[in-house]
Amino acid sequence: MNGNRKRIVVAGGGFAGLNFLKAVANDNRFEVTLVDRNNYHYFPPLLYQVGMAFIELSNITYPFRRYFQKRRNLRFHLGSVISIDPKVKAVYTTNGNVLHYDYLVIAFGTETNYFGMESVQKNCLALKTINDALKLRNHLLTNVERAINCKDEAEKSRLLNVVIAGGGPTGVEVAGMLGEMVRKIGQKEYPEIPRGSFKIYMIQSGPVLLNNMSKKAQDEAFTVLSHLGVEILLNTRVVGFNDGKVLLNNGQAIPTNALLWTTVIGRELHGLPQSSFGHGRRLLVDEFSKVKGAEDVFALGDISLDLTDPQFPTGHPQLAQVAIQQGKLLAENLKRETGKKWKPFRYKDKGVMAIISKYNAIADLPKGSLKGFSAWFLWLFIHLLPIAGFRNKVDLLFNWAWAFLTNNPTLRVIIQKEEKKDDRHQELGIRH
Repeated sequence: MNGNRKRIVVAGGGFAGLNFLKAVANDNRFEVTLVDRNNYHYFPPLLYQVGMAFIELSNITYPFRRYFQKRRNLRFHLGSVISIDPKVKAVYTTNGNVLHYDYLVIAFGTETNYFGMESVQKNCLALKTINDALKLRNHLLTNVERAINCKDEAEKSRLLNVVIAGGGPTGVEVAGMLGEMVRKIGQKEYPEIPRGSFKIYMIQSGPVLLNNMSKKAQDEAFTVLSHLGVEILLNTRVVGFNDGKVLLNNGQAIPTNALLWTTVIGRELHGLPQSSFGHGRRLLVDEFSKVKGAEDVFALGDISLDLTDPQFPTGHPQLAQVAIQQGKLLAENLKRETGKKWKPFRYKDKGVMAIISKYNAIADLPKGSLKGFSAWFLWLFIHLLPIAGFRNKVDLLFNWAWAFLTNNPTLRVIIQKEEKKDDRHQELGIRH
């Protein structure tokens, strides 16, 4: 590559990173390397539908190298960022490589926050990655099959209980989809399980669901989920998960083999001063996305915390639209000629939405709120647009339409690791 080009390292290929890359692609002034622990971009808003065996993972993933085929100045590096050294402008990755940069863009988002509870971290099910979603799908399906063959009624009940910790958009969407599947699919595919045996619990530490949405949206979510049979416990926290029981701060213990954890925190990063970090381990940035206390280092998306926007004095919401707009603007600013004034970031609010159940969603928009089918249709349209590849859009639309119309997606397949022969023989009590 041309040695006169500015070297840009982008850590993370989510919404922020990918939109930044699109905007600098084929610009000969820049030599850009994306670092990501996955070799694909994926679409987090639909991750829970993979975990619920409703859509296939190929619908929400797209390989970075395929996307880079006709972008001559883009390169891909498989790995995670371990640490950075702003003094020598170096990024250190998990495979031992050192990448030097002129500009560093940190856009690797958040990770699951267990609040220091080791029992929860060890035993719960997260939902932040494709691997998490596949693990969740296998775990839930396996629990039902185990329950069918279980003779102990208490253990059977434990296997059929699902506890969701967190009443934000992810928790609400998971609870709604689980409730719909129990009602529409449970008796058709699992006639051995008596009606009413599946139990779904939602644990929310605050007084309402969807804390960052309108009261109309909060009330609608509570009403619809309750109608679907979800038991909602407000002002309640999970304090542990031991011996097959989720322990709550009110002294209650819910027997379960499936605790789904949805709370997040900024991903850990070494090499920056403590003054660079704000609430939730997010990186403090100015109106140009520059990280506080580090030269030529920028942060975008969920990992960033910008307190300079007058409309969002406590920081922008951790939404895809924020990340998309930040990524585009940073690229635009970096492409400005030397001496030209940079444009500050001001988020153009396009609203917040969540799907609750079949054909039923809620949307808080700048000019009012929607609920029901109209909100669901809007949600479908907006979530299809940012999918990376055209093929994914077509596949996703077809699969969605089929699944919703028939109430019968065919993805409930348990993928198990192949057992060693000796292990299987030992399990069956076979001696050589």
